[in-house]
Amino acid sequence: MKQREGASLHTALASAAVGLAAGLALRTALRMHRRIGLVGKTALVTGGTRGLGLELARELAAQGARVAICGRDPDELDRAEADLRGRGADVLAVQCDVTVREQVEGMVAGIARHFGSMDVVINNAGTISVGPVETMTLTDFDDAMKLHFWAPLYTTIAALPHMKRAGGGRIANISSIGGKIAVPHLIPYSASKFALTGLSEGLRSELMKDNIYVTTVCPGLMRTGSPRNAIFKGQHEKEYAWFAISDSLPGASMSSKRAARRIVRACRNGEGEVVLSLPAKLAVTFHDLFPGITSDVSALINGLLPAPGGIGTRHALGRESESPLTRSPLTLLSQRAAVVNNQMQ
Repeated sequence: MKQREGASLHTALASAAVGLAAGLALRTALRMHRRIGLVGKTALVTGGTRGLGLELARELAAQGARVAICGRDPDELDRAEADLRGRGADVLAVQCDVTVREQVEGMVAGIARHFGSMDVVINNAGTISVGPVETMTLTDFDDAMKLHFWAPLYTTIAALPHMKRAGGGRIANISSIGGKIAVPHLIPYSASKFALTGLSEGLRSELMKDNIYVTTVCPGLMRTGSPRNAIFKGQHEKEYAWFAISDSLPGASMSSKRAARRIVRACRNGEGEVVLSLPAKLAVTFHDLFPGITSDVSALINGLLPAPGGIGTRHALGRESESPLTRSPLTLLSQRAAVVNNQMQ
């Protein structure tokens, strides 16, 4: 009897091992089938003039792609174009407000004419408004939705005909950990990023039949230098202090260069979702398992953040909200990133 039981266990383990090996082999085969090279491909990065967008454009160019970037500020656009050309990139810089559908359609058509194709789109353009909900206006919510939901939708719709004619393509939507877990003092940002996450996941399921793979990217804290250009309300100096310091902490935040490499790899491989940084992955897992507790923890954190007051519903940029804390070594990594990533003005 014991021998039969031992044999049965051995058979079950062997079957499980074979099944696991087959599953891994199938997964590898699917990844290889989906993987594309970037040499000679045309890639558009919205918001590609600074921060993560500029790092993404650099990485795409380093892998042989012809890169198009867009932005609203002509001076930022010129600096970013010069940076990329200095690295040997074949780059086209287009001034465009991606919240205006007609401008987006004209931009995408122009890029496709210039390079002859539209193979990769990374919807990266974004902004952040920081402050208590009492300081947020309906305009703040509207602006966030325009940039984080409608702009990626406009760009995707404009690019799809080109990708379908070419037999496939890649789209990456830069959402956020804030698009999976609502973050106190970032409600317009979180709400709009939740919308982008839903849009991105839905597009993936419907476009795969056309060999177009959509990747949803949810970064956690990242050292891009962006706090200088974010919007702060209420007690704006205190809001900027906690935000800028958090964004700069090693271990808690991720370098934008490393993030760009991981995002481009995910895009090439046609991955469904990427959550960047270990703290972000742990936070998402905890939230999925214990959503109620996560909300309670967020409420406790909210109690430690600045109360309403200060400039109220008016806003100030990060660079207008400096204090001794934000000029200290606590934000050194973010300060360095701002210089590297065209965030200084």
